[in-house]
Amino acid sequence: MATEVLIHIQNTEPIRAEIDEMPGTQDTMIKIKNPRMRDGKELNYLAANVLSVYWPISQISFIEILSSGEEEQVFGFVRE
Repeated sequence: MATEVLIHIQNTEPIRAEIDEMPGTQDTMIKIKNPRMRDGKELNYLAANVLSVYWPISQISFIEILSSGEEEQVFGFVRE
């Protein structure tokens, strides 16, 4: 299941994408799927038909994990 993220790349605007898994501590690249601008528009520096991109971790400042909208409800203990 893909996770929607906002990837903050150094010296450029953040991009919205999906990833299958978070990068590990030893990873040097991250595979992102369906890369687009924050507002959903295509990235002007990628070809129009690109579906996936491998991005170097060294160029990424941080990654925000976006909520899916299907959050689980948490119930506390109820005393009767």
